[in-house]
Amino acid sequence: MREFEGGLKTAWWALRIGLGVGPILAGIDKYFNKLTDWTMYLSPLATRIVPVSAPTFMHMVGIVEIAAGIIVLTRWTRIGSIIVGLWLVAIAVNLVTTGMFYDLAVRDVEIAVAAFALWQLTAYREQALPSAADEPEARSRVVSS
Repeated sequence: MREFEGGLKTAWWALRIGLGVGPILAGIDKYFNKLTDWTMYLSPLATRIVPVSAPTFMHMVGIVEIAAGIIVLTRWTRIGSIIVGLWLVAIAVNLVTTGMFYDLAVRDVEIAVAAFALWQLTAYREQALPSAADEPEARSRVVSS
C-alpha cells in the first residue's frame, strides 16, 4: 500500500476531482449558458453535419460531459479518464475547425494530457492496491488485517 502514498496519492485525487467535477459543471451549464454561450464554440462544419439545432446538440454534449465526469468519480476512473481525454481532443479539433479559438484548443489538449496522466496513475494505483477499484472492500480488508 505504501507504493501509492504521498505525492502520487495527492496527484491522483487532484486529477480525479478536477477531471470529474469540471466536465459535470460544464455539462450542466450546456443547459443554462451561465458561463458562456456554448453554441458559439460549435464549428460551422459541425453545424452542417449534425442533424439537430446547435442548442439541442449542446444539450447532448452536456449529457456526455456529465456522464464522463460521473464515471471519473466512480470506481471506473480509468475508463472515465480515457473518455474525458478523447472528448477533450474532439473538442479541440472542433475548436480548430472554427478558424479561431486556437488558444482554447491548446488548453483542451493540455487538459487531455492531464486525463492521460490520471489514466496512468489509476493503472499504477490499481496495481499497488489490488482492490483499489472497489475502495470500500479494500478499506475493510486493511482494517481486518
